[in-house]
Amino acid sequence: MEKEKYYISTAIAYASGKPHIGNTYEIVLADAIARNKRLEGYDVYFQTGTDEHGEKIQLKAAEAGLTPQQFVDEKAAEIKRIWDLMNTTYDRFVRTSDPHHKEVVQHIFKKLYDQGDIYLDKYEGWYCTPCESFFTETQLVDGKCPDCGRDVEKKSEEAYFFKLSKYQDKLIKYIEEHPEFIQPESRKNEMINNFLKPGLQDLCVSRTAFDWGVKVDFNDKHVVYVWIDALSNYITFPGYDVEESSDFFKKYWPADLHLIGKDIIRFHTIYWPIILMALGVELPKQVFGHPWLLTSSDKMSKSKGNVLYADDLIEKYGLDTIRYYVLHEIPFADDGNITEDLIIERNNSDLANILGNLVNRTISMSYKYFDGIVENTKVNDKEDENLIKLVEELGSKVKQDMDKLRIADAITDIFEVLRAANKYIDETTPWALAKDETKTDRLKTVLYNLIETIRVCAVYLQAFIPDTSEKIFDLLNTDLTSYESTKTFGQYPSGTKLKEPQILFTRIEQGEK
Repeated sequence: MEKEKYYISTAIAYASGKPHIGNTYEIVLADAIARNKRLEGYDVYFQTGTDEHGEKIQLKAAEAGLTPQQFVDEKAAEIKRIWDLMNTTYDRFVRTSDPHHKEVVQHIFKKLYDQGDIYLDKYEGWYCTPCESFFTETQLVDGKCPDCGRDVEKKSEEAYFFKLSKYQDKLIKYIEEHPEFIQPESRKNEMINNFLKPGLQDLCVSRTAFDWGVKVDFNDKHVVYVWIDALSNYITFPGYDVEESSDFFKKYWPADLHLIGKDIIRFHTIYWPIILMALGVELPKQVFGHPWLLTSSDKMSKSKGNVLYADDLIEKYGLDTIRYYVLHEIPFADDGNITEDLIIERNNSDLANILGNLVNRTISMSYKYFDGIVENTKVNDKEDENLIKLVEELGSKVKQDMDKLRIADAITDIFEVLRAANKYIDETTPWALAKDETKTDRLKTVLYNLIETIRVCAVYLQAFIPDTSEKIFDLLNTDLTSYESTKTFGQYPSGTKLKEPQILFTRIEQGEK
């Protein structure tokens, strides 16, 4: 039977500098979703990459004494290095300077022009170079860019415009008929009430002030602007073209999920759907605008000196500690906070105390009492029933949360079972059972139940902290790692010998690192 497909994408990172942990959060979030879907049995296509054109990049390249292509080659390599460092399992890393992408973008632009959706006019407005956006006088905040707060300059240039207004009612109807399209709900209300219902202005889709980008092939003093160039990556790389698209594209499109930052939700839920409507292409099934990762409740920026980088944090605290932190500590719809003190606190309380301690204690007791051999003698008691029930219900809880993109809640579900396993040790007192020869079979059952609970939790943790799960499977000497193997309790083979105990996470003292 053919697997059901699942296409997930991140926004493409702007190739202007090294991504900080806030930028990196998105790729880890997408990776957790992609890994979980693969474990559920889906045929997953996971795409990420870099947005490499625009005036800002042209200026930065000149400052660095490089050509724009040399500059983006360096930056894209650095972004890819960070994504790989985070142990993310993307299927394709795309770059908008790719020749085929540029060719298809030209085809898209020409098609929209030929059918009257794009027209030539003149643009006058206030321009913000870092945001690469024009604003009207009324959109400015205290005379500054409404998005980043920087200075703007008055610019006037010939430009092509896209008729957003033509598709506005069609898009409102689509969003109202597909309540799951924009998530979370608060973002959907914001798009409808703040942008769509007041009326859309036509969108500037070309520039002549710089030349680093995709040339409009029928008027080459114009460069195709970011909206059409960057957003089209979601369809050009899987194989869309205006005449004939690839079989790969036909299989995987529409995307099941565009995962993006909340700051670019307007582009992905208004501009992008309208471009697709104009092309006659199906819309993605869902756009999720995730919250930001703040440092001490403040937005990260180099000028504030509060930027944290993934590679520095991994070197200090380890990969899975950082993956765990960003996945567990960022709420579904609200901004999350990251500081090194908070990372240490979470490492100690959850990873070292709850998970690491449970695994170490259980394996150590198995060695102390039975030379590391785990047997299920099925001498059960009422405490066992409670634990087994929790373990058997875990899969449906995780699925429910993951289907709603509540990743932090899914991790909490798993840690509740791990907490219950620690409590089960206190309730069953294996050290007391070991003193009574008549209770040997009961002790074996208790340790078996603990090992099976750890195994099942490790199966579900694969999506979030994969290296740790692998270490646990190795310690348990098992290859039972599928979701299917967790449906009924007791799949771990009785008589298996564990490997010697190892510390999974060490406690970190504040100020130690």
